[in-house]
Amino acid sequence: MTIERLLGSVIEGALTGRRKRSRKTLRYLTGGRGSFLNASTLLAVAGVAWGLYETSRRSGGAPVATGVGALPATPGGVGSGASAGPVGPPPVPGAASPPEPPPPLVQAVGHAGPPVGVPTAVERVIRLTVSAARADGILSDAERAAIVEHARAVGAEAIVDDELSRPTPLARIVAGVDQLRLREELYTLAFALVRADETVSGAERIYLAQLAHALGLDAEATTRLEAAASGRLVGEDEDGE
Repeated sequence: MTIERLLGSVIEGALTGRRKRSRKTLRYLTGGRGSFLNASTLLAVAGVAWGLYETSRRSGGAPVATGVGALPATPGGVGSGASAGPVGPPPVPGAASPPEPPPPLVQAVGHAGPPVGVPTAVERVIRLTVSAARADGILSDAERAAIVEHARAVGAEAIVDDELSRPTPLARIVAGVDQLRLREELYTLAFALVRADETVSGAERIYLAQLAHALGLDAEATTRLEAAASGRLVGEDEDGE
């Protein structure tokens, strides 16, 4: 499972079955080598987190803590650090080794859905994608089904279903993101999803303003990011669909 496929499938689900003309947006976000996802810091951070998680699983160590509410309180990289379990008694010489316990699964605070086993940085992007898909306050049954179907294909159904049932406040989704470049990339991702029909409604503009505030981005920064993303999307349109 590559991080591109995991996040790309969730993004595709958010753009599938919608009234919005989203093919060029999907190509801009996930369409190969020069796409936003593959060229972004967002993917690099998520990829590093996923690599740490996979390495930890192969070596039998504890995985990176998951869940939006499980972000570390100390400064540093997003989703850095691992959950440490209680220390047990030393092994008795000659005794059979006890079976290896399953890795701990940490749920997001305030969410009672099934626990998930992906790093915080990856879960953050998934939740933001679902959040942006419903920024206008309307999500039809067909749109919901498309998002869940694509998430199920890559094992992200639990996170997506939880986010659809109990939306996480934007401030919590992006809490702990202290890298400016990553904050800008998260805003760009949400803006591209919201703008998939080439328009931004009043409700979606309010959503973007709330996201910008949660990310600590001023009007000058968001205007610059939106102009850059719009320019790329126009380029995708000129290249043909």
